[in-house]
Amino acid sequence: MIDVCPTCGLNKQLCVCETIAKEGQRIKVRMVKRRFGKMITLIEGLDASIDVKEIAKSLKSKLACGGTVKSKIIELQGDHVQKAKEELVKLGFKTDTIETI
Repeated sequence: MIDVCPTCGLNKQLCVCETIAKEGQRIKVRMVKRRFGKMITLIEGLDASIDVKEIAKSLKSKLACGGTVKSKIIELQGDHVQKAKEELVKLGFKTDTIETI
C-alpha cells in the first residue's frame, strides 16, 4: 500500500509540504528572564504543519540544553538566541524569516 500525503496528494517520499511550510514561516527568537533569574530562549511562530517537537528535540541536542514545547512555542533553557538562529537555518528555515529580539 502506498502512503499518500493528505495535504498535497503526493507519495510520502515525494511530499514537499514541510519544505514549503518552512519557507513561509515568520519565526521570532527571543530571550526571557524567568523566576530566580533563570534565562530561557523562546522560539515562536512555527506553523502547525511543521513537527515542532522534532525541531525542539534537534535544537536541544545541538545546543546541549534542556527544553520543552508548550502550545507551539519552543522553550530552551539558557541564552541561545544566536546559536538557535544558526541551527534553525541549518534545519532548512530561511535567514530572512527568522527575527531575533
